Amino acid sequence: MFDAPARSALLARVWRDVMENLRFFSALPTLSRGAETPGAELDLARIAWATPIAGALIGALGALALGLSVLLRLPPFLGAAFAVATLALAAGALHEDGLADVADGFGGGQTRESKLAIMRDSRIGAFGTVALVLSLILRVGALAALARGGFAIAAAGLILSGAASRAGALVPLALLAPARAEGAGASAGRLETTDLIAAGLAVAGVAFLLGLAALGVTRAFFACVLAAAASLGMSALARRQIGGQTGDVAGAAQQVAEIACLCGLLIGGRPP
Repeated sequence: MFDAPARSALLARVWRDVMENLRFFSALPTLSRGAETPGAELDLARIAWATPIAGALIGALGALALGLSVLLRLPPFLGAAFAVATLALAAGALHEDGLADVADGFGGGQTRESKLAIMRDSRIGAFGTVALVLSLILRVGALAALARGGFAIAAAGLILSGAASRAGALVPLALLAPARAEGAGASAGRLETTDLIAAGLAVAGVAFLLGLAALGVTRAFFACVLAAAASLGMSALARRQIGGQTGDVAGAAQQVAEIACLCGLLIGGRPP
């Protein structure tokens, strides 16, 4: 279908866009010769389609940590904890920080301005602490339950939730205007619907492959639907609370989407 130069150009674009996603949304070193210089403005519209692929790679790192725990014959709960810790380290706890800031701002602020001010404060409060603890408990617990069905199922769940949740982080950026004139949400800009659809198609491709390999196609797509619903819910909450999106809101959307995806794989009984 493509000649050699066209295939080479396509592969180069995929590599560049995935590496750009990893550079902006993780703490991992990137290997892309085509990556922009550090500090360059993020062109999220150009790379949005590859965000789920980058998320799947981060999820694969969690799967490697889980695999190591299996080799060491650790209990499923400990293996799940190590896997979730690996995910947090790989992403520089970026999304966890967003979730905590959103919980503190939405829970502790009385006005839009006070909510935004609290979200910008680097200190963590009671609402943020509770949100982080619940997020970790739910993710570790769901993953441990998946691991009881076998390593392949749990590893596929990590990869799928990594892809679906990163697409979920894009939902508020596509549906809401920036709540501030500056910050990560403002610099990313507002995504077009077509950009979000492209990311969704990438998630669908990942879900289909992982469904065939380990999870079951219906169960994989059901988990993705729940992840999308969770990110839509976070977007609706942000619209009501602060009238728009911020980078913290995107991070919180990723967290709730990851939880929803992992829990969705457990609904209806043990995966096949």
